[in-house]
Order: sequence, then structure tokens, then C-alpha cells
Amino acid sequence: QLIPLFVIIGSGGVGASLYLMRLAMFNPDVSWDKKNNPEPWNKMAPNEQYKLFSINMDYSRLKKDRPDF
Repeated sequence: QLIPLFVIIGSGGVGASLYLMRLAMFNPDVSWDKKNNPEPWNKMAPNEQYKLFSINMDYSRLKKDRPDF
């Protein structure tokens, strides 16, 4: 009777750890390599989607609204 509980809690833990790993690797606010790329958010294109889920947002139609550094 405890097997479903272990499966549900285990899958929740695995899902949470995978999501944290995704945030740590692909979020432009996180910089692991400060020597070669100290500001990775400046290299993001304006039409690049970095959020996992966005409601009613078409990133392909966004224009560049910031200067190059």
C-alpha cells in the first residue's frame, strides 16, 4: 500500500530536480562561466524564448528594443 506513495513522491522529486537543472542550465540570468561570458543576458536575441511556458506571447514578432553593448 505504500508503493503508490513512494512512486508519487519519487516522481515529484525527480520532476522538481529536473526543473531546477533546466533553470540552472538554460536561464539567461544564471552565469556559470564568468570568464568568457560574464553577461549572457546581453547575447539573447529579442525573439528567443527562454521561458518554459508563456501565455499569448509570440516571440517571433518581437523587435529589438535595446542597444548593443
